[in-house]
Amino acid sequence: MSGPEVACVGETMVVLTPDDGGPLQHAARLLVSVGGAESNVAMGLARLGHRATWVSRVGDDPFGRRVVAEVAAAGVDVDLVTVDPAAPTGVYLKDPGPAGTRVHYHRAGSAASRLGAADLADARLAGVRLLHLSGITAALSDTCRDLLAHALAGRAAPGARVTFDVNHRPALWPADRAGPMLRELADRADVVLVGQDEADTLWGAADPVAVRDLLPGPELVVVKDGAVGATALARTGPAVFVPALPVDVVEPVGAGDAFAAGFLAGLLRRVDLRSCLRLGHLTAAPVLAAPGDNAPPPDPARIARALALTDREWAAPARRHDGGSGT
Repeated sequence: MSGPEVACVGETMVVLTPDDGGPLQHAARLLVSVGGAESNVAMGLARLGHRATWVSRVGDDPFGRRVVAEVAAAGVDVDLVTVDPAAPTGVYLKDPGPAGTRVHYHRAGSAASRLGAADLADARLAGVRLLHLSGITAALSDTCRDLLAHALAGRAAPGARVTFDVNHRPALWPADRAGPMLRELADRADVVLVGQDEADTLWGAADPVAVRDLLPGPELVVVKDGAVGATALARTGPAVFVPALPVDVVEPVGAGDAFAAGFLAGLLRRVDLRSCLRLGHLTAAPVLAAPGDNAPPPDPARIARALALTDREWAAPARRHDGGSGT
């Protein structure tokens, strides 16, 4: 069996959510699930038929075993996950409310916060085509930032394209502290994904062209703008915009990761940027329409039909069965 095509690196936690959708403080029962940006991308890629491995650390505890089992069940290779007997698996709680869902983290000192450059020193990473990272990792610890620096310098998987999803989490660090570091990290990646709202908050970049101007280093910058659509800007040539398709949103959490999985699948398949963006929208749509952080993508035949549409057919407002995007 061939080795992985993509390695996704970062923390995954157990998620506790009130089962009645009400405020956390009044909940009588909590639902247990699993959530993590980078493993979400790995699971999305696996469901699209690509060989993905997830690199992380979990505690030697029931939550850690649950996390690894769920990621593996989606078809992701978990051989590069370290079980750390000296630190716990991270946990976060969702607190739904009229103004939206707040998130409360219990991840300080978690096993994944002990990730470092040594976790990428494995021969099985030598053949990966993509090494996927996230700005979330930068907020976890000094050793996690060392890992990112090591990976972005091309020392972890020589020859691989390094992809970086900015993924700013205000609950982990404020924009004034996160902004400069995330910009520096993003500018050292080969491919960057960022939400337009994130770019505006972190860097004052009000449109995709402004984002591209702030990040001259990457070969490709992808700016996601929620229900509007997504724009891919290469170093040279015109920007490519693909509108999002209408979708009845149930829960937006995880849709940005699904978009990243679809877009990266397009890069692996060496299709044009328009098709990469369409794959992102197609993969995000089922997650937007589901209550959890993950959902199966459309089947291959439906994806093939959607990729073959003309731009006019793709943008037709009546089409609701395949579309949507996430930030």
